[in-house]
Amino acid sequence: MELSGKVFKAMPVESGEGKNGVWKKQQIIIEIDNGKYPKKVAVVFWGDLVNSDAFAEGRDISVEFDVESREYNGKWYTDVKAWRINKTDGGNNTSNNTSSSYTAAKTTVPAYTEADAPAAQIDDDLPF
Repeated sequence: MELSGKVFKAMPVESGEGKNGVWKKQQIIIEIDNGKYPKKVAVVFWGDLVNSDAFAEGRDISVEFDVESREYNGKWYTDVKAWRINKTDGGNNTSNNTSSSYTAAKTTVPAYTEADAPAAQIDDDLPF
């Protein structure tokens, strides 16, 4: 799947050592312009994809990702794990294609508009 927007916030890089060696990850928040109420999505980058230059706040970015859920102690947790970064600056499509070792099917995430909302939500001016 693919997601485009602006980098809202870049969280600090986390690192450690596991049974497979040293690891590092970074989470960024991407803001998607969705009309009146922009949406924010937390995306996690692992290993070689951790790149603070690509995650400058306010920069346009496009990422390709997989969604994965896992169960722990009876609760479910969902991660949005990026596997490719496509930086875009304005209308210029400069790509920094840093990809992982596999290629997944590309699917576009449809934008949610007020026309998709139930009639009861259209009259309501609250953001939630």
